[in-house]
Amino acid sequence: MSGGSDDRADGGTGETDGDRRPAIVIAATPTSNGGLHVGHLAGPYLAADVCARHLRATGRRVISTTCTDDSQSYVVTTAHRRGVTPEQLCRTGTAEVQRSLDALGVCMAGLPPIDDRYRRTVLRFMTDLHRDGRLRLRTVRLPYAVRAGVFLYDGLLSGTCPVCLGGSSGGVCEACGHPNHYDQLLDAHYSLDPDDPVEYREQQILVLPMEEYRERLTAYYAAHTPHWRPRPRRLISELLARPLPDVPVTIPGTWGIPAPFAETPGQILYPWIEAMPAVIYSTAWTAEQLGEPAEDTDRHFTAEADPQLVYFHGYDNVYHWGLVDLVALMAHGERYALPEANVCNEFYALEGEKFSTSRNHLVEAVDLLTRVPRDLVRYYLSLTAPESQGTNFTEPELHRTVTERLVGPWNRLADAVARRLPDDGAALPTTPGGRHRAGLIAERFRLCYRISDFSPSQAADTIAVQLLRLERQADTADLGDLLLELRTLLSHAAPILVDAAEKLTASGVDLGLQGHDDPSVAVFRLPHLPGSALRPDQALEGERA
Repeated sequence: MSGGSDDRADGGTGETDGDRRPAIVIAATPTSNGGLHVGHLAGPYLAADVCARHLRATGRRVISTTCTDDSQSYVVTTAHRRGVTPEQLCRTGTAEVQRSLDALGVCMAGLPPIDDRYRRTVLRFMTDLHRDGRLRLRTVRLPYAVRAGVFLYDGLLSGTCPVCLGGSSGGVCEACGHPNHYDQLLDAHYSLDPDDPVEYREQQILVLPMEEYRERLTAYYAAHTPHWRPRPRRLISELLARPLPDVPVTIPGTWGIPAPFAETPGQILYPWIEAMPAVIYSTAWTAEQLGEPAEDTDRHFTAEADPQLVYFHGYDNVYHWGLVDLVALMAHGERYALPEANVCNEFYALEGEKFSTSRNHLVEAVDLLTRVPRDLVRYYLSLTAPESQGTNFTEPELHRTVTERLVGPWNRLADAVARRLPDDGAALPTTPGGRHRAGLIAERFRLCYRISDFSPSQAADTIAVQLLRLERQADTADLGDLLLELRTLLSHAAPILVDAAEKLTASGVDLGLQGHDDPSVAVFRLPHLPGSALRPDQALEGERA
């Protein structure tokens, strides 16, 4: 067992150390307008992968999934800038996202197709709400680009946030996280043509009225947000302190799924309202790729199935994943399970400035992973992940950190262990002291990986601390104890250092989490980690910095 196997409940998350429920780990749905950059990887995608791998190692049945967000208006704006059709961009963008996830070693079955089954799932989810009287018809004022002849929302709309007064797109402010629906954005203009005059026109749309769910939301957040990271928790508190907004369900637009409701002819489903049924669909698709029979698409998400739902997303999606999608589930009554955790990351900067595709201020994930071995990238991004505050990426700093804290100690420890291995290769006994220390190592990692306090950064730091300790004791410690403690460390580092773990497993090393109290340990060699090589120009840039 991994550092403690009792059934202690972990507060409002519903999590216990002995939890055996199926787990569904969902990374925020990426927009299919291009590949992922390093900022994306350091956010939800690596963290979700580390979480899913750890849960599998504990014996849990895990579905780790996401799907592309093809209906987003950002597909339209990016396609316009690139001179391609939105359909073409979705095809190429989805392939680029998949390449990024593959390069990082994300253990998903793949990105599911956005096909007729996807659309049926979305439409069923929304038409059930319509049938049950959960939607409301509202007359709202929407910005309209006069020359282009289009209504503006989300990525089509730019202006000033009415809450923090920062620059913002429509829908939600990336800086403060507050929503700005309909006519709320100040200084509104058309993102693709700021000179196009904008006027406001009344339209009838269908909405999901979140205020009607206040009592249930308040109870949910009282139980769960104490385990959230500070800024997302504060945002939810701010949102609850004022009337909750109506969520658009339909919108006058042309890119997306046509809305099937008689009250709103010619409109489409609002892109963000697709997110919840989208991941219900992607969960079913992923389960089928893993060998489960094709049954009701939403059966994994039902309250009867009792899954542990864990979301991974960025701060700019707290409003959507933490509130809108929650209300969408609640609106179905008691049918669906509710998420037990929202693991939210802050923003990752590149050399002190926000990653920006439009300014080409970014490091593409695939490019970085062709220059730096995957385990080193995963380690550094885990260590510097922007968990509770923004952090910064530079490639010279990556090189320095992984060399000093990971590769150097690891390879010196490997050499020291190799010098001491017996010729006969027989299993070695362990002592009570060694088993106790191995148990302490397992406990430190258990706390890092516990969903309520999930921290890949602390796990990566624990790897470095224990490597250094074992290196210092490599020539004097009891060899059986040294190997037991090292194997325990490697077992818990496996969700981050995936290639090293694969090599060790292939060589016969048991990386199960239940062996830290074994009375004997099989002899094994620790393979060297590859180094991180910088180009001369990168090294010079690092020295100048």
